[in-house]
Amino acid sequence: MLLLGIETSCDDTAVAIVRDGRDVLANVSTNQDEFHRAYGGIVPEIASRAHLALLSAAVEHTLNRAQIALDACDGIAVTYGPGLIGSLLVGVATAKAFAYAARRPLYAVNHLHGHLFAPFLSHGESPPYPFLALLVSGGHTQLVAVDAPTQLRILGKTRDDAAGEAFDKTARLLGLGFPGGPALDALARDGDARAIAFPRYRPEGDALDFSFSGLKTSVRYFLERPENAAVRREDVAASFQAAVVDVLVARVAAAYARGSFRAVALSGGVAANSSLQSSLRAWAQRNGIELFVPSLAYCTDNAAMIAAAAEAQGEAVRVDPLHLSADPNLPFERIGSAA
Repeated sequence: MLLLGIETSCDDTAVAIVRDGRDVLANVSTNQDEFHRAYGGIVPEIASRAHLALLSAAVEHTLNRAQIALDACDGIAVTYGPGLIGSLLVGVATAKAFAYAARRPLYAVNHLHGHLFAPFLSHGESPPYPFLALLVSGGHTQLVAVDAPTQLRILGKTRDDAAGEAFDKTARLLGLGFPGGPALDALARDGDARAIAFPRYRPEGDALDFSFSGLKTSVRYFLERPENAAVRREDVAASFQAAVVDVLVARVAAAYARGSFRAVALSGGVAANSSLQSSLRAWAQRNGIELFVPSLAYCTDNAAMIAAAAEAQGEAVRVDPLHLSADPNLPFERIGSAA
C-alpha cells in the first residue's frame, strides 16, 4: 500500500510517501525556525500562514522525488490533531481536497500515534507487539503500552511540563535562543553532568508519571544566585540534561519491569537527544532488551510517521473526506475521527 502523508500540526510543513508503512520513498520537511526565532517561540498565526504558502509546493516536490503521480497513491493520510488549530486546518483541508479529487481513501491520524510508529520506518526489523514506548517531545512526555496498532494504553505521563518544554525553557535561561533543545544538547557535550546536583522527581507510590517544572525552577534559582555566576554554562546544561535523562530512563525501567513487553521504542522530538539515546541504549544492553529508535529524520515531526500509523491502524482511521474536521485538543485515546 502506497500512502501520501501530510503533517502540519505545529510548525513543520511535512509531506512523505511511504510504502507498506515502512519504506520511505520520499520525505520532505520544511521547518519554520527562521520565521519564529525573533519571537523566541512558535507564533501560531505565522505557522499557519507559512503552511498555507508551503504545503502545495511540498506535495508536488514529494511526488516528484518519489517519481510517482498522485493517482498512483492508494490513499492520503493526514494529522488531524492534536496541535495548533490554524496549522491543522491547512493540512486537513489540503488532504481532503487531494483525497476527494483523486478519489482515494482518507486516513485521519492522531499526531501522537504517528510518533509511536516512527520506529517502524526504514528498519530491518519492526518493534514486536506488545512493546513499551517512551514518547517524549515538546508538548508530551508519556509511557505507552502498545499492545497492538489500535490498542494503546498510557501508563504514565507528565503532570506539568513536558521534557521538551523543559529543555526549551532551560535553554532560554542559558541564553541559547530558539529552538533550544538541540542547542542545549550540543552545549552539554562539553560540560560535567555531575557538577550540579539538580533534583530528580520521584512520584509517590507506584505511579509512573513525570514532572519537570521543579527541575526547571531549580535551574532558574541556581542561575539567579550571585555566587554561581562563574559556573560554566556547559556544566549547568549537562547537569540539567542528566537530571531529565535519569528520570526518563528510570521510568522506562520501572514500567518495563511491570509488564510483559517484548521491546522498548523511543520516539518524539526529544528522542534525538544524544544523552537520552546513549543512556537508554546502555540500559537496554545491560538488561538484554531490544530497543528501537527512529533515525533522526523521523524523531521530529514528519509526515512519514503519519503514513506509517495510517498503514498500521487501517480501517480504524479511514474517514469520509467530506466530514473530517481538525481537532486541536484531540485526546490520545481517540483513534480515527468521531465524525
